Amino acid sequence: MSVNTLAPSWLSVPDDANALPASVWSQNAVRSTSGELEIAGVTATALAEQFGTPVYVVDEADVTARARSIRESFEREFALVGSSAKVYYAGKAFLSTEVARWVTDAGLNIDVASGGELAVALAAGVDPARLGLHGNNKSLAEIDRAVSVGIGAIVIDSVVEIERVAEAASRHGRIQPVRLRINSGVHASTHEYLATAREDQKFGIPLADAAAVVAQIRSHGALEFLGLHSHIGSQIFESDGFAEAARRLFEVHAELLKDGPVPELNLGGGFGIAYTSVDHALAVPEIARRFADIVATGAAALGIPVPVIAVEPGRAVIGPSTTTIYTVGTIKAVLVDGVAIRTYVSVDGGMSDNIRPALYGADYSARIVSRGSAADPVLVRVAGKHCESGDILVHAEYLPGDVHPGDLLGIPATGAYGWAMASNYNYLARPPVVAVINGAARLIVRGETEADLLSRDVGVPRTDVSA
Repeated sequence: MSVNTLAPSWLSVPDDANALPASVWSQNAVRSTSGELEIAGVTATALAEQFGTPVYVVDEADVTARARSIRESFEREFALVGSSAKVYYAGKAFLSTEVARWVTDAGLNIDVASGGELAVALAAGVDPARLGLHGNNKSLAEIDRAVSVGIGAIVIDSVVEIERVAEAASRHGRIQPVRLRINSGVHASTHEYLATAREDQKFGIPLADAAAVVAQIRSHGALEFLGLHSHIGSQIFESDGFAEAARRLFEVHAELLKDGPVPELNLGGGFGIAYTSVDHALAVPEIARRFADIVATGAAALGIPVPVIAVEPGRAVIGPSTTTIYTVGTIKAVLVDGVAIRTYVSVDGGMSDNIRPALYGADYSARIVSRGSAADPVLVRVAGKHCESGDILVHAEYLPGDVHPGDLLGIPATGAYGWAMASNYNYLARPPVVAVINGAARLIVRGETEADLLSRDVGVPRTDVSA
């Protein structure tokens, strides 16, 4: 079969349009003997019947295994270079009380980026000492609450925050550990909007100002300086950017040691995952090995001890675990420029449950998951139901040519920034989140109803609100 001229250069016609590439799908996703998708022993049809569609389906064992593997890999590699590592789960990727318990039970700490995320972690019973608070514009209330509950670390993101955190710590009679977020000037190879280490952006302190700002932090008896923090971007497949950022930070780190302890160095997160079969993400043990080599080499070059390293993976923990299941509605074949056909497969969700393709141009994969098919593959574009031409979930994919209304469609690797960035655009209710493990499914985040949406509209008589 020839490749459709509308297909992007990286996308080839699959030998089997039913195949589930292991690099993209969760660890416990398989085809049953009938050809239907099963995740941890629960079929796609059973999930749709019980919870409706769209539905986010989280492979719980996949999450805990990835969390444990990341922690163990970093602990092992940094022990070999005479240090240790702290792994924080970046809660902004997706946070619920269940997920908070899973990752902390696996030995991870949690990084939160708002008062709401802090509230979720605390509601899950997480020890506040295992939490870190990020944010470029933390409110006074958020700072006060974090300090009052005994949060393990606050990342100082601007000079003005020094006084705010110090005042809160003094008021609560605490010595508050803090990190200082630095703009290393390193730009990782990623999407423009995902790059977060450039000088001209809202996060952090310029590298040249670090020494003076740390001196200001150290002048407060209510603050304990832990070290520098850097985050160079997201969805990063190589270690070169981390190496350069670490080199620049180490030079400042070494200077800061002359005036006091600097026990840690936080290199952030951003580890990439595979969204399509052509994405090649570094394996976690290899990431940890490269980080340990980068840090050990940098410390040796400057003749300083290897610091405790902190990292903050989010996507790498939760992203591959989740498959979003939709029901196919309208199918429309479109002749483009009189040359080739693109088939639009529209589903019952869209940019309200996964904004990344519309926002970043992100690529995803898709499969029919309610059955297998021997039909020849055709080029499709998976579209949502929103009133936007840019409401696309999968820009290009090959699906069996007999895809039809009523089929269930699965999009894998939607655990990170799917539910977390979901909206009610066009008044669509946000879908439920379901965990599956050992052949059983349970709800971990309830899906919204129209009654939920109307309940916030003060013009609706309460007696008129129905489910």
